Amino acid sequence: MTLPLMPKATAVWLIEKTALTFTQIAEFCGMHPLEVQAIADGEVAQGIVGYDPVANLQVSAEQIRRCEANPELHLSLLPNAMPQPKRGRGARYTPVAKRNDRPDGIAFLLRNYPQLTEAQIGKLMGTTKDTIQKVRDKSHWNSPNIKPRDPVILGLCTQTDLNGAVQAANERLGREGRAVPPPPMPEAEEAA
Repeated sequence: MTLPLMPKATAVWLIEKTALTFTQIAEFCGMHPLEVQAIADGEVAQGIVGYDPVANLQVSAEQIRRCEANPELHLSLLPNAMPQPKRGRGARYTPVAKRNDRPDGIAFLLRNYPQLTEAQIGKLMGTTKDTIQKVRDKSHWNSPNIKPRDPVILGLCTQTDLNGAVQAANERLGREGRAVPPPPMPEAEEAA
């Protein structure tokens, strides 16, 4: 079961503002009923300010009233009506520790997914077309040390983003009437 945000603060608010039983509050907040009773007695969570789950769209006021009237009912979180935030447009931030891995990821994409355009690789990896071209031409300043490595494993992009870009590139090739290259073979099979 998913717990509400800040369960102890939510429990404090429910104890102060509602007539729910300790068991109902404990089940909703993922706590033990004795812990909820200790909060009500002032033994635990003395400095915690209550967090209103109704104002934060975690539970409805009607559901609280219904549960107050019948101690056998249980509170449950509302399904989140707000969509999950998507990454906005703009530059993708790559942590300093992973920046040296970026050319390795670019080399992997160039070798295994030739159907990807420079724009798609740039968007996936958060890099420029100039850097992609330098890795392709082996004129990158660190070219002797670049080893193609999977950017998903390196943490430079997600598998979902990579699959989406490859699928879009394959559809583009299909519309243009060109052959779609076969999927890359795992490295163990290449060595054999």
